[in-house]
Amino acid sequence: MEYNKKYKKGGFREGGFPIVGILKVMGVIILAIGVLLLATYLLMALWNWLMPDIFGLPALGFWQALGIFVMAKMHFGFGGGGKKGGGGQGHKKRFKSSLAQGCSMGNGFDHWKHYDQFWKEEGEAAFRAYVERTQGTGEQRP
Repeated sequence: MEYNKKYKKGGFREGGFPIVGILKVMGVIILAIGVLLLATYLLMALWNWLMPDIFGLPALGFWQALGIFVMAKMHFGFGGGGKKGGGGQGHKKRFKSSLAQGCSMGNGFDHWKHYDQFWKEEGEAAFRAYVERTQGTGEQRP
């Protein structure tokens, strides 16, 4: 069987239309619209349940909730993120590797496991000595 450019995946097959591809795209569009409508309804229901009682705000209708939802998405972003925004898996890998190399955020945290033993042995006596020193010099700390 010869390779035929018309027989590529997602392309035209023997002069016909890619019906399966069109149906998939339509399904994704319908699903996206359904998710948008459901999210709007949930926003409206939560707003009407909480905001009038807590803050004394008026109840919202569906179209008002859709407007707030769209404004929030425009203000806070549409969730793309990725490597351009500094998020994603690459960011986590860089953060972990910087901790492993001993950046300032990672220094000293492993020493806290000795804190309880220190407090039992030296902490209370050191604290009492500190209080006596500060009271003798007249220092007052908030």
